[in-house]
Amino acid sequence: MALLITNKCINCDMCDPECPNGAITMGDSIYEIDPALCTECKGHYDKPTCQSVCPITNCIITDPQHIETEDELLEKFVIIQGMA
Repeated sequence: MALLITNKCINCDMCDPECPNGAITMGDSIYEIDPALCTECKGHYDKPTCQSVCPITNCIITDPQHIETEDELLEKFVIIQGMA
């Protein structure tokens, strides 16, 4: 499952530098997560670092449009690492 930054985002800049896959960028008005690059930190950390550092409760949630299993996320991690 990729993650999604909701409109609760206050653009605090905490999440962007924490993403090990470079999936978080500034959008038109708030930060956005590229679902093709988001592995929920699988392969890097035990839990998503963006959620850990976000000061707003429930600002970064599971993206209902991009549901993936843990195996799919780990496979994506391997592919992304091969591109780096």
